[in-house]
Amino acid sequence: MRIATYNAASVRARLPLLLDWLATHEPDVLAIQETKVEDDKFPVGDFEDLGYHVAIHGQKSWNGVATVSKSPASNIRKGFLDELFPLDARILTCTIDGIEIVNTYVPNGNTVGSEKFEYKLKWLERFRKYLDEHFNPSTPLIWLGDINVAPQPEDVFDSKKFFGGVGHHPDEMSRLAHIVEFGLTDVFRQHNKESGQYTFWDFTIPNGVKRNMGWRIDHIYATAELAQKCVSCRIDLEARVFERPSDHTFVVADFEGV
Repeated sequence: MRIATYNAASVRARLPLLLDWLATHEPDVLAIQETKVEDDKFPVGDFEDLGYHVAIHGQKSWNGVATVSKSPASNIRKGFLDELFPLDARILTCTIDGIEIVNTYVPNGNTVGSEKFEYKLKWLERFRKYLDEHFNPSTPLIWLGDINVAPQPEDVFDSKKFFGGVGHHPDEMSRLAHIVEFGLTDVFRQHNKESGQYTFWDFTIPNGVKRNMGWRIDHIYATAELAQKCVSCRIDLEARVFERPSDHTFVVADFEGV
């Protein structure tokens, strides 16, 4: 099984790129974040024409997550299933081929000390509770998406400069670590230990991709049994230099015997 994640920064703006990438790489599951469109305006038909089923949780102009898959999704759940964050289209959970797929777009946080940063920390805390409430470490589960946290120095092109800022802050790292302690493995780091491998390059940095001035903030995690079956995980740098790209690119994991 091939499972991928991608922050599209608008699914409609990135639709040609998405459809071309799907046709070329044929993942079994693609989790998309920052779709920026209401459910009734999502281009479902374009994905169905390629043979994909679509589960969506969107809102106008902001946020939004979608999971497209070759097999139909079942048990589709939007949000945290409670009154917290009720309008925040950032989490979509569904079952695909017996695997729980949890697609998330974690809040950015904006500025350390701001209300948005506190919101991000609370969101991460709530997500750990969500895992505890609905799953256990033996559940075949994959959590993936734009996590908006670079947890290690190797995950930022200049860790010394950015440490303590949004995305590379100890408070974010500790909450992400608590989530991982649920029983999750970062499958990219399971196969790739080197620094300098990123998933996001800020458009405001001149020639940021060529200079490799990026961050690794898009992740794929798996519970133990699935992590053992993960044979590779890679970042598709080529897609970041396509025409009209997102500022993120695809992360792709392959699992055998799934």
